[in-house]
Amino acid sequence: MSIIDISIWRLIAGYSLLAAPLGIILWMRLPLLGETLSAVVRMTLQLLFVGFYLQVIFDLDNAWLTGAWVMVMILVADLSIARGCRLRMSRLAGGLFWALSAGTFIPLAFFVVVVLGGTEALSAQYVIPIGGMILGNCLRADIIGIRAFYESLQENEKAYLLSLAQGATLKEALAPFMRESLQAALAPTIATIATIGLVSLPGMMTGVILGGGDPMTAIKYQIAIMIAIYAGTAITVLLAIRLTARRNFTPQGTLDRGLFPEEQT
Repeated sequence: MSIIDISIWRLIAGYSLLAAPLGIILWMRLPLLGETLSAVVRMTLQLLFVGFYLQVIFDLDNAWLTGAWVMVMILVADLSIARGCRLRMSRLAGGLFWALSAGTFIPLAFFVVVVLGGTEALSAQYVIPIGGMILGNCLRADIIGIRAFYESLQENEKAYLLSLAQGATLKEALAPFMRESLQAALAPTIATIATIGLVSLPGMMTGVILGGGDPMTAIKYQIAIMIAIYAGTAITVLLAIRLTARRNFTPQGTLDRGLFPEEQT
């Protein structure tokens, strides 16, 4: 069974489906018309570029080139998270990069080496899509977790300082905030795992089926990728909070106000 190709003219025809959301935006006078059109244009150009570039990477199938592309993906995700958290980028980017690297490469290596096994699984055709799935979920979880951690600290600073004044170490005083932020970041992934297959057919499973694989093979792939995503999410959120916290507290243990752009003088 081969994949049904989409001709360029049929793809262009597919854009006509945008008439529904654009019509609703105009009818309801929502201030989203320009943003929607810009997003669609950006999506098209970005995916065309990635499509051409990935074709070259897949044809060459060079380990160094594949690794370099994954690092570029991590760097872009790093900057996206730093912007999405609405905190000062220079205070987060370094720690986030290493957290994302660990949270992506550890489950990715386990997936392709242990779960898939064999040299063939180390090819760009497997490494880049699987790494992208893990990284994309880490990105969303990091934004939730980091924002929850620092915003909760800012809102409950008196309780945090009282804990320090009563003799708690920095690690002990931060523990409740870290638990709360980790719970917030991991909850969406847990909910997805609990409902997968009942609410929708997820991306990995759909891709394997469209690629000609049988449903049971697709299910095994989906189970493995969801476990890898959950592991990567837990690793990257924990490390992101710990690594970024190192430079965002004063020697006295108080939260550095320079982390929040609106408070920077």
